[in-house]
Amino acid sequence: MASSRRLEVQTDNQTPHKWSISLGEEVFKRFFSQANPTGHKIFGDGSLFSPMLFGKFFDPSDAFPLWEFESDILLSNLRSSGQSTVDWGQTDQGYILKAELPGAGRNSIQVHVDNGKIVEISGQWKQQTKASDWRCGHWWEYGYVRRLEMPEDAEWRNIEALLFNDVFLEIRIPKRPQGCDPQGKEGASKNAESA
Repeated sequence: MASSRRLEVQTDNQTPHKWSISLGEEVFKRFFSQANPTGHKIFGDGSLFSPMLFGKFFDPSDAFPLWEFESDILLSNLRSSGQSTVDWGQTDQGYILKAELPGAGRNSIQVHVDNGKIVEISGQWKQQTKASDWRCGHWWEYGYVRRLEMPEDAEWRNIEALLFNDVFLEIRIPKRPQGCDPQGKEGASKNAESA
């Protein structure tokens, strides 16, 4: 029987400078060529955290509009070689992302919603020697991240993140009922009118 646990989805931004250093393609190639087996598993082909997941280099700390693409199309090369550990789609009720997590850092996995627009999945795989936050420097040396733009009709306040058997992550983002204004927009216009 599969065991599951619910992960807390964080919505407050406690690290304002996180992901401020971009991962460039040449830097990644140098890093990956010298990486240990754990680094290869985390950033290798088919991993949610690989900069090459979508067929060409894309910094995982930049937000990607995942749900604008069909997984069968975007991951066709990886699927044909049996390397993909990621899937996503949508139903009438919401959006779903499923991914196998890399071995190291599973216990440190965090799901964060940034300004109600981006869902961020990150974790630390190597301890940092300095006291500063690993997400503010060369983050790929200590952890991993994937930032995804949420669809316009996403109800981000009700997002759920589940971890199955400490290996498989599933993120469920419900859709707002049709005809409903996103929470916050209506309140913001009322506040602007009364000011």
